[in-house]
Amino acid sequence: MIGASRFIATLGLLLALPLTGTAVAQERIDISGWGTGNVQPVPVDPGRPWGWAVRDFMTDPDRELYNKAKAKLLRGEQIYSHSISSFDIERYCREAPHFDYTWFEMQHSVMTYAEVAAMFAACPNVGAAPILRLPDALEGSVQKAMDMGMLGIVVPTVEDAIMARESARYARFPPIARRSAGGGQGAGLWAPAVPAGSTFFNSVNDNMLVIVMIETVEAVNNALEIATVPGVDVVLIGNADLANFSGLAQDTPEYRDLQIKVRNAAYRAGKFYGNAQVTNGTQPNPLQMESRVHLMGPSIDGWTYP
Repeated sequence: MIGASRFIATLGLLLALPLTGTAVAQERIDISGWGTGNVQPVPVDPGRPWGWAVRDFMTDPDRELYNKAKAKLLRGEQIYSHSISSFDIERYCREAPHFDYTWFEMQHSVMTYAEVAAMFAACPNVGAAPILRLPDALEGSVQKAMDMGMLGIVVPTVEDAIMARESARYARFPPIARRSAGGGQGAGLWAPAVPAGSTFFNSVNDNMLVIVMIETVEAVNNALEIATVPGVDVVLIGNADLANFSGLAQDTPEYRDLQIKVRNAAYRAGKFYGNAQVTNGTQPNPLQMESRVHLMGPSIDGWTYP
């Protein structure tokens, strides 16, 4: 039984909680190391370029990749996507050749795995690397994405190393991960793109991109442990949600502190850093040149939506 003094103390805390709908930023009490507007980017060492750990994790980092988006990242270039959030084969096949990757959206849509698989099967290897934002990092979700032929996944709201590990562990085959050898259309659809001397099964691990999203203050505080998880390739800020969860406008110095902390963690871990949005509210992103992965953006050939 709870003692009287403890009960009174607990009751006092409950009574002290606001009864109105006052918005309180997520974990706003934990602001150590940010919020000053003075966090500085870690200098880039020419001997340790962006993504060095991604390259080191590959079996053959010099192989020709059929994931053209990953190939651009390894060359130090930026990549941009178009986004597909509803079942539309004609639209997907029309847009995909003009972008680095396709962001198939399943977190905030009602698309099914079967619909995404059908779109990809209609025009495989059209240029854009097929990448699926999953609703979660459950084994079944990741394995379905892999079997349908995705060359990458985006996992939302990753907050610690355990969640990051779950994001990466089923995306690649053993011995480096735990993807199982199932069926699905992926191997057959990618076979024509596999370079001579390789097979889908001995090359797909190197072609995979695992992208984890930082969207909360807790995730910013844990960004280094998230970024250092083997198999995580890109640490991507979900800019709108990070603003919502932190209570900070995207064009404030305090918000930029959060971005820089994530940027520093990604660089120190040898991974790639990205922002879902190109701008901070109404202002250009001051880290734009180092932000390598973006949701939406310019096409690779000047194509514009009709």
